[in-house]
Amino acid sequence: MALRRCIPPSSTTSTNYLSKIWGFRMHGTKAAASVVEEHVSEAEREDEEYADVDWDNLGFSLVRTDYMFATRSCREGNFEQGYLSRYGNIELNPAAGILNYGQGLIEGMKACRREDGRVLLFRPELNAMRMKIGAERMCMHSPSVQHFIEGVKQTVLANRRWVPPPGKGSLYLRPLLFGSGASLGVAAAPEFTFLVFGSPVQNYFKEGTAALNLYVEEVIPRAYLGGTGGVKAISNYGPVLEAMRRAKSRGFSDVLYLDAETGKNIEEVSASNIFLVKENTIVTPATNGTILGGITRKSVIEISLDLGYKVEERSVAVEELKEAREVFCTGTATGVASVGSITFQNTRTEYKVGDAHVTQQLRSILVGIQTGSIQDTKDWVMEIA
Repeated sequence: MALRRCIPPSSTTSTNYLSKIWGFRMHGTKAAASVVEEHVSEAEREDEEYADVDWDNLGFSLVRTDYMFATRSCREGNFEQGYLSRYGNIELNPAAGILNYGQGLIEGMKACRREDGRVLLFRPELNAMRMKIGAERMCMHSPSVQHFIEGVKQTVLANRRWVPPPGKGSLYLRPLLFGSGASLGVAAAPEFTFLVFGSPVQNYFKEGTAALNLYVEEVIPRAYLGGTGGVKAISNYGPVLEAMRRAKSRGFSDVLYLDAETGKNIEEVSASNIFLVKENTIVTPATNGTILGGITRKSVIEISLDLGYKVEERSVAVEELKEAREVFCTGTATGVASVGSITFQNTRTEYKVGDAHVTQQLRSILVGIQTGSIQDTKDWVMEIA
């Protein structure tokens, strides 16, 4: 996702927002954040195959599933053994500095159901490694790769009935790491909480879905080079949300950002990376410290090379948008999404989505690997249930 630096919100605003979107319970008398420890046995979990959901009209709104995974670090930096808790049974103290001056990291991943009913995760170790890198940059304790993956697996297994039927969507997973201990002034949190929760979502690009309609944002605060720009830091998203609000109010679906140094090169879209197709060459902005190296981006590049396309990771001038035959975006939620038009300085460049053969080819292969309908020769998929 596009990452920008901004002043973190007040703790009151932060905790109200967390409560609204995740169902956390707020308690002002606690000394620090805590989790209602609710060990759940297999017998207690619902055993029906699917939750009562209209899978054909799923959408992207947050759906409360059954369980969340939670664990907390001690002062030595090691994380306790995690456990499952009923969704929403989280206690946070607004006075304890929940986000500790923006000390929060998020990841996004999804679980898909194969035709035989088995559930698959796509390259979870890369999400785990990215969170570890982000934590190191932000002076945070982080779970090990193994601990991260185990938390994700437990979350999916406990919410298996919320994984959509084959072809209907996926269970979108949100691993979240944030400072949860009391601190005064600008100081690192003494302890951290790691949560994983999920929500079923439809396939982003399906028959009848409109292509992306992007607006180029020319002025935006940037994260500093080599800093939090390359990780999914919570505090970076304030300017992104404001730019998206302005663009959507004008009828655009998302925002394409230029680099802050020169204002001449494209970088990324709010929630995804961007690619241009020119004949047999696929071009994408290089990750230079302010662009997030997306896991879907990395996978699409590898698939493109295997198919014989030339891939260039470099600075991409905004004028090159007019030269591209196809443009597409990649991300966990979007997968590989076609771009129908891009507007820059009141000039609209349109692309023939129906003729976007490279985009369609890459999307088909990526989805096939993620859902198990295409043989996974790269060992990208982890079968967990």
